[in-house]
Amino acid sequence: MDEALIRSLTPSVLGILVRRGADFAAAEDAVQDALVEAVRVWPADQPRDPKGWLVTVAWRRFLDATRADTARRRREDLVEEEPAPGPAPAVDDTLQLCFLCAHPSLTPSSAVALTLRAVGGLTTRQIAQAYLVPEATMAQRISRAKRTVSEVRFDQPGDVATVLRVLYLVFNEGYSGDVDLAAEAIRLTRRLAAAIDHPEVAGLLALMLLHHARRAARTAPDGSLVPLAEQDRGRWDTESIAEGVRILQAALARDRLGEFQAQAAIAALHADAPTAEETDWVQIVEWYDELARLTDSPVVRLNRAVAVGEADGPRAGLAALAALDGSSPSSRLRPGRESPVPRHAAVAAYLHERDGDPVTAARLYAEAARKAPNLAERDHLTRQAARLNARLRR
Repeated sequence: MDEALIRSLTPSVLGILVRRGADFAAAEDAVQDALVEAVRVWPADQPRDPKGWLVTVAWRRFLDATRADTARRRREDLVEEEPAPGPAPAVDDTLQLCFLCAHPSLTPSSAVALTLRAVGGLTTRQIAQAYLVPEATMAQRISRAKRTVSEVRFDQPGDVATVLRVLYLVFNEGYSGDVDLAAEAIRLTRRLAAAIDHPEVAGLLALMLLHHARRAARTAPDGSLVPLAEQDRGRWDTESIAEGVRILQAALARDRLGEFQAQAAIAALHADAPTAEETDWVQIVEWYDELARLTDSPVVRLNRAVAVGEADGPRAGLAALAALDGSSPSSRLRPGRESPVPRHAAVAAYLHERDGDPVTAARLYAEAARKAPNLAERDHLTRQAARLNARLRR
């Protein structure tokens, strides 16, 4: 059975039920029931019109559920509305479903889970495994999210920027369980790009492709992280890079710059460099300046400090880092002083090491390791601290 086909049909089947009058929560449950039935029936007898089959089965499941808890008159009205079997309408509701699943009333984690289920067609079990939580916990999260958006009109205009942030959250989860969330995010963003002509949608797709192209080189055989400068660029996926650059160039040509296009431009400059030493850091700093104007994000300014350190030397990078939290460069030397910006200590450690101060760098690497968001990053930073401490003991 073609699991990819089933998942690709999920948004349009769900959209058809909602347009027929089903509330979102009940329609989503009915579609999931239809998907389970497809998994059972299709291996032996796949229908000629898979989408029409799913719509028919899902609508009947919805009617069955409706008969159990609604008034007789409404029940009879719905039965009369049941269409005759036949080809399903050729309507792509991906965009409206994305708007609904990324509704501002949802928390980011709930929006991600609902998007993966309703738009991505993943099962609750798959989503729970990907996020390393019990299936019951994920089921409750999805159920609450469905109740929250059940009163939202399906055709209500949505916010593209919110949808893109949700998809980027999915992408950054990477891979766990039996679902490749990065690849799933790319698939969903491709669908969104096909449904709406928007330069920032193209920018996000380009950014995902350019980052994903480096995936094979990001970890060593033992699972440890490999920094960008040390990666084997021969293992980068050149086809994904070429596609990402092509999509980005078309988006930038429209002269409606957004944050994802700017991030993609930075990723493209890294991908374009044959070696780490040939990276165009001056141009990368310029793109970070554009990105900072668009977002005013402390994380962007942190990354800009790294780029400044590469373009103009570590002292300039430390000065840019100090400006980030309003301190002087020397104040970063004080033990116990912490920044609220994630990975601040790791960046400071790197710049101090390049500036010839291994004592401060070792301390900051150790501090960064204690605050690392995941095990791989913690191990990498711990090794950096150990490497410098071993050198200092010689």
